Amino acid sequence: MISITSAELNYLVFRYLHESGYEAGINKSTIDANLVPPGALVTFVQKGIQYLELEANLSNDDTDMDEDFQFLQPLDLITKDVYELQKIIKEKKEKLQKDKPRGKDKANADHVRDHEREPVKEREKEKQQREKDRERDRERVEKNKEKEKRKEKEKPHKDLMDLKLSGEKETTRCEENGKAGDLEPMEICTSSTSLPCEIPSCDVVVLEGHTSEVFVCAWSPEGSLLASGSGDSTARIWTIGDGPCNSTIPSGHPNVVVLKHLKSRANEKSKDVTTLDWNGEGTLLATGSYDGQARIWNRAGELVSTLNKHRGPIFSLKWNKKGDYLLSGSVDTTAIVWDVMSGEWKQQFEFHSGPTLDVDWRNNSSFATCSTDNVIHVCKIGENRPVKTFSGHQSEVNAIKWDPSGFLLASCSDDNTAKIWSTKQDGCLHDFREHGKEIYTIRWSPTGPGTSNPNKQLLLASASFDSTVKLWDVELGRLLHSLNGHRDPVYSVAFSPNGEYLASGSLDKCLNIWSVKEAKIVRTYTGDGGIFEVCWDKEGNKVAACFANNVVCVLDIRM
Repeated sequence: MISITSAELNYLVFRYLHESGYEAGINKSTIDANLVPPGALVTFVQKGIQYLELEANLSNDDTDMDEDFQFLQPLDLITKDVYELQKIIKEKKEKLQKDKPRGKDKANADHVRDHEREPVKEREKEKQQREKDRERDRERVEKNKEKEKRKEKEKPHKDLMDLKLSGEKETTRCEENGKAGDLEPMEICTSSTSLPCEIPSCDVVVLEGHTSEVFVCAWSPEGSLLASGSGDSTARIWTIGDGPCNSTIPSGHPNVVVLKHLKSRANEKSKDVTTLDWNGEGTLLATGSYDGQARIWNRAGELVSTLNKHRGPIFSLKWNKKGDYLLSGSVDTTAIVWDVMSGEWKQQFEFHSGPTLDVDWRNNSSFATCSTDNVIHVCKIGENRPVKTFSGHQSEVNAIKWDPSGFLLASCSDDNTAKIWSTKQDGCLHDFREHGKEIYTIRWSPTGPGTSNPNKQLLLASASFDSTVKLWDVELGRLLHSLNGHRDPVYSVAFSPNGEYLASGSLDKCLNIWSVKEAKIVRTYTGDGGIFEVCWDKEGNKVAACFANNVVCVLDIRM
């Protein structure tokens, strides 16, 4: 059966959008997005191809369809009618027969005559032979699978024996995870045998209650409160004790406050909570939603104000350090600074030509924004034009972050690069190109000038769809470590408050805790869904992670 490639499908979609003049109109569509399953277009096109395959075979005398369709390409099925397809098959078959070695002509002629005499009988024999061959292949595959399973079962036992012989063996295994080309990363840490680098279930608390994917989470600066935002149109504030984690907190638990973003379920489809942020004192929580509204809540879960001016989903929301302004970035291409006291917008910045994907304050009055238009703007309250514009990325810029001192701005993009910018020059200071796929997010270490760890080296961490996390030496402008422990795209990274550890969360369902100095995994946990975000509490004892299977997990990380 023919399969269409993603490149071919992407081109067809691009051609359709170009020919119809339909530009970024998905937000105006009246179609209920919840009714359209993921990959719907691919499925629809593939079903169409299969139908055309069957239709092309209706008047063809040959019974083996698959042999006929090996002569066709997916675009042939879309661009040609049935008769043209049959003609292509016939011509290519004839050419194939002519190209066969002449020494086989007599045998081929005899074979054709035999088919003329007993076509049904001979074809049945061929069919049976093919079935036998397939059966033998299946048996070989099954035997190989059984061998592999036996090897996998034996491996943990061997590793445990090795651990008894050498106390250093386990740390070496964890350090080497993902570095051997033929081995799956994290093999030993994700086995059923409990080993030292695995976080035991007694150190994990599972927060249940959300009814859809949990996209974002953030600890209050005060420490005991954890906020989470979900596709179920709610945010939740969980009260987490200081003791060890060893329980599951259900949705009805008295220590959970539910922040509902809708009055009824009728318009739930546009109320995903996409972003959230605590103010510096931990007294107010701001949430951004797919409905384009920003909301401010107090710690008790009471709605303080609703900020309504954006015309599209809000993807990023940040408090300034002073706590008097809130900054939001939206798909409507704009960024808005809100006066928190009055609950009114102070200034709207309309500089981008595409959706604003991220915003970040530099100080209490200036900030940066990035967009799908590949550009970064540095803006200041009261100014009607950007005070600085950085152009250099070749694709949409996914995230931006000012370093702790406010002098350097880091950015990452779908062009597979991370860049460091300085307001003192137009071009980028450093251009990091070692990632193989899109970079989704970046984080600065809480070290160096302007931090509580001033004597430690300033680092930048980047998380990519190439399944790696990379640590960059910003002073020298070079790659320091490539952390290869995940199997799928990495969506989130977070440094511990002392800068000694880095947490990473991936779609492979694994949360890894890395030693920054040694560039190795020291703790790991595997959940039941992809991980969208990870964050540390202020003490550095706990890490929260939000999962695609509707839960938030809090892990006790006491080294």
